[in-house]
Amino acid sequence: MHADLDRQRVLLVHPLGYASGQAGHDVSRLANIMPPLGLASIAAYLMERGLQVDIIDCYARPDSDQAICDYVRQHRPAWLGLSCTTSSFLDGVRIAELARDACPGLKVAAGGAHVSALKETLLSDYPQLDALVVGEGEETLYQLASATNDDYTALSGVVCRTDDGEVVFNGYREPALDLDALPFPAYDKLEGFPEAYQLPIFNYPKAPNTSCISSRGCPYACSYCDRSVFRRTFRYNSADYLYRHLQHLRERYDIRHINFYDDQFTFHRQRVIDFCQRMIDQPLGMTFNCAIRAEHVDDELIALMKRAGCWMMSLGIETGDPELLAQHRQNPDLDMLANTIRLIKKHGIRVKGLMMVGLPGESEQSVRRSIEYILKLPIDDLNVAKFTPFPGSPLYENIHELGVFDEDWAKMDCMRFQFIPHGMSEEKLEELFLTFYKKHFRRNDVIWGYVTMLWKSPHSWGRFVRNLGGFLSFARKGKRLGDEG
Repeated sequence: MHADLDRQRVLLVHPLGYASGQAGHDVSRLANIMPPLGLASIAAYLMERGLQVDIIDCYARPDSDQAICDYVRQHRPAWLGLSCTTSSFLDGVRIAELARDACPGLKVAAGGAHVSALKETLLSDYPQLDALVVGEGEETLYQLASATNDDYTALSGVVCRTDDGEVVFNGYREPALDLDALPFPAYDKLEGFPEAYQLPIFNYPKAPNTSCISSRGCPYACSYCDRSVFRRTFRYNSADYLYRHLQHLRERYDIRHINFYDDQFTFHRQRVIDFCQRMIDQPLGMTFNCAIRAEHVDDELIALMKRAGCWMMSLGIETGDPELLAQHRQNPDLDMLANTIRLIKKHGIRVKGLMMVGLPGESEQSVRRSIEYILKLPIDDLNVAKFTPFPGSPLYENIHELGVFDEDWAKMDCMRFQFIPHGMSEEKLEELFLTFYKKHFRRNDVIWGYVTMLWKSPHSWGRFVRNLGGFLSFARKGKRLGDEG
């Protein structure tokens, strides 16, 4: 490591994933800019241990190449940390090259779901990276940043090279972190927070708003989900920690609405009861959204959550075809899902359905069954993803036997059909995808629901009107980037 580098300083970067000039046309950015909570958590952890840390979020501020170069030239950090999804990984590698050219001797570590899934393969193929962080990153990145030499082979949770160039992984870091012992994420290190970030349009009543993660992991093993980072563990913040976290966001940043970005917010029932009771007894003037599974809510719990400020619940339905669902998901009970959705609506909470098109085994008939299923339910909002077989998911292992897969990482963002199931074509999938959205959003009750957003979420309507062109382009083409053909 170069002697003039600051061994007490780390720069964390969240790559954009595509050319910055396209950002203004990216419908996903127009609809939702989520803060990089993983990096903010790592930053807080490192700062608590005496390191100086800054974050550059290229997703919130796309034209950040110059800012990264200027930073590493001026501050000479010893480490650059990249948090990468599959679609942003190659952009992360490009940023690594850029930063190392500007600051020779700079060490680069990458982490995130894509890295945790592919491990040694990535370090072998990308010499621009010095180490990979596998699993949760706080303590592992601290150990890397604190290393007194360039030998990282004794560090758990790290993929690195030996002196003779062999790539090794020393196993997952144990034990897992106590989430209640972590400092709150370093939101102040996110430039422009909270105004630079927005929850999905029409998914909140008031601004400013933000996201919060109150648990890590998921105990389920659905075929399409990557569990490489936290594996099949489930850990969670206590109700007291959670309340204090929201209190911090309310008092420091005037946050009025929170989206809990947990895979399963209600998995531990008593925690949710305790948290909701605290929100009722000591109101913060905040509302919240969460994602649930139908198995883990009931009439009593939903009523309590409504009283505590729950504004919207999201449910992963995936497909309305029972045979297809049974191939890919545990507890594939469409009747239970439908009853839970009606129960949530009975309590006056908005419902968002999360669907997929293009799963292995999908057919035109199965997509039309999904559309029919959704049209019978009182769903307010709908998100239809284009199925993507991510590294680390069970389906990824034998995906080429199930259809045609173009493994172009930069395009694997769930808004392109990179996988085509046997018996289907990309053209037919695109046609059915657009039909799905049009059938839902042309329903009278759904249209009326958006009219009511004029007074229930006026901030969303302002965003919608300002970005109308981008949304209309998506409605016509079903493409993420409006400048695509």
